[in-house]
Amino acid sequence: MKILIVEDEEHILSFLTRGFREDGHLVESSMDGEEGEYMSSTNRYDIIILDWMLPGKNGLEILHSLRNKQIKTPVIMLTAKGETEEKVAVLTAGADDYLVKPFAYEELLARVGALYRRSAMEGSNTISIQDITLDLDAKTVYKEGETITLSQKEFELLLFLVKHKNNMVTNAMIEEQLWSSDTVINSNVIQVTVYHLRKKIGKHLIKSFRGLGYKIESQ
Repeated sequence: MKILIVEDEEHILSFLTRGFREDGHLVESSMDGEEGEYMSSTNRYDIIILDWMLPGKNGLEILHSLRNKQIKTPVIMLTAKGETEEKVAVLTAGADDYLVKPFAYEELLARVGALYRRSAMEGSNTISIQDITLDLDAKTVYKEGETITLSQKEFELLLFLVKHKNNMVTNAMIEEQLWSSDTVINSNVIQVTVYHLRKKIGKHLIKSFRGLGYKIESQ
């Protein structure tokens, strides 16, 4: 999962970044509202965690801007107060969920997971395509009832392809989604990851188009 955190309290940002990375997620962050709006408008993320009070531009303004641009990335708003009018303002502006500070990391992680499943496959925690099934909670793949052991990157790549089934996925799209923007990867790392993935789940599932990208078809 690729997550953007826009939060100006350094200790909270550091704590959340470390927690999500230890749980295997890609994390990018900003401590400034205007920069956070730019990042969320120009990059693809699975979830945006957005603080209300930010320098430059507040979270509610950023949220309005994203929704006006038809950017539908799920957003969890972090608020300092829990009054009804504030909750209503957040949800009315287009937030998918909110959390009142202080909060437990475990609760935020659970809410992020629930939003991701909802956005990925309408709330289901399993996805079936052709002869394989992905369990999003366990991060496990089954083929005809047998467990297929995948690396984290292989699972993320497979899920990304499934989410875009019947559509071409380019190397640039994969690199942006599976590797952070400050990570330089070898030119063939995607090709090698696809090779190992196809070897494990079957070559028939992932179609390769030289110079263009990859595609999973629903049938």
